[in-house]
Amino acid sequence: MVLFASSFGQTFFISLSGGEIRRAFGLSDGDFGLIYMGVTLASAISLVWLGKLADRWSFRQIVSLAVPALALGALGMAYAFSTAVLIASLYLLRLFGQGMMVHIGYTSLGRWFAAERGRAVSLSALGLNAGQAVLPLLAVAGIAAFGWRSIWMIAAIFLVAIVLPAVLMLVKTERVPTRMSAISVSTDARSWTRSDVVCDPCFYLLMLGMLPPAFISNTIFFHQVHLAQSKGWPVELMASAFFLYAGVAVANSLLSGYLVDRYSALRLLPFYLIPFGVGCVVLAMVDAPWAVFAFMVLYGISDGFSLTLFGSLWPEVYGVKFLGAIRAVIVAIMVFASALGPGLSGLLIDHGVAFTSQIFAMGAYCILIVMVLLPVSRHLVARR
Repeated sequence: MVLFASSFGQTFFISLSGGEIRRAFGLSDGDFGLIYMGVTLASAISLVWLGKLADRWSFRQIVSLAVPALALGALGMAYAFSTAVLIASLYLLRLFGQGMMVHIGYTSLGRWFAAERGRAVSLSALGLNAGQAVLPLLAVAGIAAFGWRSIWMIAAIFLVAIVLPAVLMLVKTERVPTRMSAISVSTDARSWTRSDVVCDPCFYLLMLGMLPPAFISNTIFFHQVHLAQSKGWPVELMASAFFLYAGVAVANSLLSGYLVDRYSALRLLPFYLIPFGVGCVVLAMVDAPWAVFAFMVLYGISDGFSLTLFGSLWPEVYGVKFLGAIRAVIVAIMVFASALGPGLSGLLIDHGVAFTSQIFAMGAYCILIVMVLLPVSRHLVARR
C-alpha cells in the first residue's frame, strides 16, 4: 500500500500532466525540466536528514507524517496558480512520494525479513507495479474528462481518506521478525555505519549499476510527450503500454524474489540491466509504434528485478542495524539521479540534441556497465 501510494510522487505519474503544466505556466521543455530537477535535488538533500527517522521512529509514526505530506503536495498541484506554489508542491511530491514512501517501505522490509527477504520485497513491490499499471490510464482518462488539476485533487483525497487509514489499520502492531528470520540476520553482512559505507569504494561502483533505472526511466517518462511528438505517435501511446509493462514487471519481480533467496542479490546484479539497455536501443532506433511496447516489455524485465534488488542488496552487503541511515543516502542519490536526467535532457533538447540520440546512449551504458559490475559482484561475494 505504501509503495502504491508512492506512485503519486513518481515521475511516470507527474509527467502525465506535464504538457498541461507547461502550457499553464508558459514553460519550455528545458524550463520545466530545470524546475523539476531543482525540486528533486532539494528533496534528495532533505532526504539525507529526514531518512534517518526510519532508524528512530516506528513505521506507524513515519507513515503518519509521510502520507499527509504527500497529500498536501497533491492538493497544492490542484491549486497551483503561481510558479511558487507549483515548485513547493512538486517538492513535497518528490520528497514524500519517490523519496520517503519508497525509503520507509524498503527499509522496513529489510528489517522485518531476512530468511526470505527476496520474496518479501518482490511481493511488496507489486504495490508499485499496480500503481504503474492502473494510474496512468486513470490519469489520462481523468485529464481528458475533468482537467489535469482534478486528478491531483482526487489523489489528495485518496491518500488521506483511504491510504492512511488502511496502512495504520494493517500495522496496528509493529512487526517483530520470526525466530528463523532473526537467526538468518546473523548470516547477513556485518552492520556497517553510514560513514563506513560512504568510505567504501565498492559502494560507488554498486551505485553505477543501481542508478540507471531511476535516471533513464525518469528521463524517458518525463519527456514522453516530446518523444511521442517527435516520432509522430499519439500522446496516449506510452500510457497505454504501462499495463503491459506492469504485467511483465510483476512476473519478473516474483521470479527475482525466488532467485535472490536462492543465489543472492549480488550474483544477480551484473545482468539485470541488459534487457533495459536493449529496450532503449529499440526505442531510439525504431519509429513504428510497436517500439514502445517492446521497450516497455524489456524495461519491465529489468525493473522487476530492480525493485527486488533495491530492497535486498543493501542489507545483504552492509547489514541491517544502520539500514535506515544508509538507505537514506542511497535513496537520496537515486532521487538526485532521477532529477538530473529530466533537467539535463531538457537542456540538450533545447540545444538541438535529439532525444532519440540520448536514449540510445543511455541504452549503450546499460549494456556496457556489465563489465564493471561483474568483478565488483565477485569481490563482494568473496568479502562476505
